[in-house]
Amino acid sequence: MAITINPRATWGQYAPSHLQAHACADPEVSKNPDWSGHLGVFLHYLGAGSTGHLLTEEDCRKEVAEVYLAHKTGGEFEGDIAYNYLVCPHGHVYEGRGEERGEGNAGDAEPIDDVGRNEGFYSIVGMIRSEDVASEAMLRGIRGLIDHLRHTAERRTGNKILPHSFGYDTDCPGNLHMYARPGSTIDPSVPWRAPADIYVYRTQKWVNETYDTAPGYVICSETGYTGWNTVLALTQGLQHELGISPTVQNFGPGTFNAVKNREIVPEFERNANLLRLYNGALWCKGYWASQYLGGWGEESEASLRQLYADMGLDPADAGQRLAMWPHVLKSLLRMDQFRLVPGGDPHVRAIQQRLNSRYVADIGIPAMGLVPCDGIYSRDVQQGLMMAIQYEIGIAPGSINGYFGPGTQAALKGRGSATLTGDLRYLFRAACYVNSPTYTANGQAHYLPADIGTDARTGTHVGWLQAFQRFSQLPVTGHNDYATWAQLLVSSGDTSRGATGCDCITEITPQRGQLLKANGYHIVGRYLDEHLAPGDDGYLGKALKPGEPQAILNAGLRFFPIFQYNGTELGNFTYDKGYDQGKKAHGKAAEHGIGAGACIYFGVDYDATDEEITSHVVPYFSGVKAGFAELGSRYTFGVYGSRNVCIRVSKDAGARWSFVSGMSWGFSGNLGFPLPENWSFNQIHEYEFQPGWGLDHNIWRDGGDPGVSAVGAG
Repeated sequence: MAITINPRATWGQYAPSHLQAHACADPEVSKNPDWSGHLGVFLHYLGAGSTGHLLTEEDCRKEVAEVYLAHKTGGEFEGDIAYNYLVCPHGHVYEGRGEERGEGNAGDAEPIDDVGRNEGFYSIVGMIRSEDVASEAMLRGIRGLIDHLRHTAERRTGNKILPHSFGYDTDCPGNLHMYARPGSTIDPSVPWRAPADIYVYRTQKWVNETYDTAPGYVICSETGYTGWNTVLALTQGLQHELGISPTVQNFGPGTFNAVKNREIVPEFERNANLLRLYNGALWCKGYWASQYLGGWGEESEASLRQLYADMGLDPADAGQRLAMWPHVLKSLLRMDQFRLVPGGDPHVRAIQQRLNSRYVADIGIPAMGLVPCDGIYSRDVQQGLMMAIQYEIGIAPGSINGYFGPGTQAALKGRGSATLTGDLRYLFRAACYVNSPTYTANGQAHYLPADIGTDARTGTHVGWLQAFQRFSQLPVTGHNDYATWAQLLVSSGDTSRGATGCDCITEITPQRGQLLKANGYHIVGRYLDEHLAPGDDGYLGKALKPGEPQAILNAGLRFFPIFQYNGTELGNFTYDKGYDQGKKAHGKAAEHGIGAGACIYFGVDYDATDEEITSHVVPYFSGVKAGFAELGSRYTFGVYGSRNVCIRVSKDAGARWSFVSGMSWGFSGNLGFPLPENWSFNQIHEYEFQPGWGLDHNIWRDGGDPGVSAVGAG
């Protein structure tokens, strides 16, 4: 990254006239033969006070000249400015002693790696004082300077980034402490990250210092960025204050009941440490709170009431504030968000807030907690929606569990399939909205937000519902029948419905082929290879056998090839492995005489998160694509996995068809995601078809992958 270092003359001109010649001159060569600067950098600040007066670049240059004057005349730093470089709030870098030895690192303190602090380290000062926080421009300037010192300076430095206070009793570098470490945003070896929050940092320091000896307590990172380890540390601090020992990293029933039994909301709380925890939690959630953590003032109370409102609750209702406080505090000590986030949908957020208002605050379903209100349809929101539906179809509150079990299914076949009004009608249409878009021959079809909140059977509602049923390969009724409810609520849909596709690890002999055909199956998925050898633990014998493809075809069936080498582990998914396995699959398909154009499905047989899909799964499929291309791209590739895996791999790596693991309805990748536009198979049920012969029951989409209908010479 390019950086401009302003020479001494840019600030030296503001030194007293009798010192200007020295101030403007190039840095003097170090007289110390041990100077190298090779270990890293120490970070400094300017001391107590504020730099609010540094409004222009001229102000900053004058400030550097003032630092120079103090050091020059103080008799402490060999008659020159102590620092190697200074970075102002506008991000400009100023040369002090440059690449010559600095004097600002407390040279009389303990050496580091047997090297003196002034010999082995550059000194960099961020031009803030104790009342200031670093600007993004300053942080980027420091980052660029460190990159220069590591890679392009004549005297290169190492990877250490330390605060002046390391091994030395000083407050320096003030609010830059949270950046004075390798891996922070000023470290050019890691991706840039937005500036940290000083109040989150102070919360992290306080909670560690206060509870580090509490039984079970786990130290959180002091970075100024919130995360699970921070809110869980606050949870443990809360438990300690409530008398729970040992503390654990979980806000479970014991913690919930202890908060409930205390019956004190923050505005009436007198335990200063509890108030510090509550204020810290607000800061971590992104709400402004008291800058004095131990107090509860107007700012804290206003933010807490805003949080109640953001959750869909009534902050003006004192009774509800008290009754909901255990729920609110539990959510405060999680990473859930309650304001619309980038990419969030305001109509989804309205659904989320209604779930909280009616079913947590008003009804009080025992098993239900507050759902996020960020506009993102997630696993927790899906669970909340399911619980709300269970209540409205007549399941007793104490029996509600969010599980799509026999009782829920029976009630949806009865009350749920009758004419809907009121809250149940709202929930059905909310389920339609969060499953949008669906697809038609003309492209995407979006559910209209205006149809969520009306009892009217509008043409747009019916039209979307019919399109959804048609796309999902359900009977096109335009009504809220059980099959449609099931398809809206779980990725497997109605597992009892008929299907013409299947897959298995068992060899399809002529007799087995005839059995499949007689039971209504028209296509079967089979594995091209197996990564384990006979005799190895876990060997399944799942690979296609010689002559088996023709036996399948002779039975009047088609087949679709699957390839999966240890697809249940993240470590399998790299570009190189995809490239290698793509070529193996290509070769195996050719060995079996599978014709050009057939689609081979590569399996992602675990609940890959969105981050893992980006970092591992998509590169793996890019490797598969490259491996195919090297061998002439005789075949196309498809993807087996959750809805999200299929959507992402199809979009980002070019998978032709999707084979959806719909029966894994608990996967996060199957919650809040619609069926992929290019779905060809939806695996909805696993059962024992014959003794010792397990079969996966797959919906085979009309107009989807035709499969393999003929084989020839390899």
